[in-house]
Parts: sequence; structure tokens; C-alpha cells
Amino acid sequence: MTDRILLVVPEAPAQQAVAGTAQRTISAKGLRLGTLDNSKSNADHLLAMLVAGLQAQLPIDSVVSLRKPTPSLPAEADVLERLTEEADVVVSAMAD
Repeated sequence: MTDRILLVVPEAPAQQAVAGTAQRTISAKGLRLGTLDNSKSNADHLLAMLVAGLQAQLPIDSVVSLRKPTPSLPAEADVLERLTEEADVVVSAMAD
């Protein structure tokens, strides 16, 4: 018996990462931290705890905290642009 079996794997190939071109420098004052809340329950609490913990361990110059209007849609371009301009590092949280 030499029957053939055709297998179809419905997976997209992994995307290749693009090398970043911008270099960020951290000011002498400290890190500019950004947070992006996906608007699920308790994400704001999780991010607040994370910010407090980082502030206790690192010099933090500023914190910008933004929230998406809905968890099922990506952040709008103006939100991402603001985080790009005002933060050295951004943490996003999802919680329930």
C-alpha cells in the first residue's frame, strides 16, 4: 500500500523582526516609564503596583499612563505616538 496523505498546516510563517534604528538614551534624572492599560478589569491595579515597585528600585523621572478604550482593538496611533515621545520603556498589561 503506497497511499499518500496530504497534510495542510494552517499556520502563517513567523514574521521576521525588523531592526530598530532609533537609539534611546536615559537621562541623568532617570527612566521615563510608560504604561498602556488594555482596559480589562484590574489592569490598572497591576500597572500601579508595577510602577510603585519600579519607583522603589530605580530612579524614575516620569510616568505616563495611558488606557485603550477597548481591549479588543489595538491602541490608536496617537496613543502609541505619545508613548514613543514621552517614555523610554513601555509596559502593557492585561488582567481580569
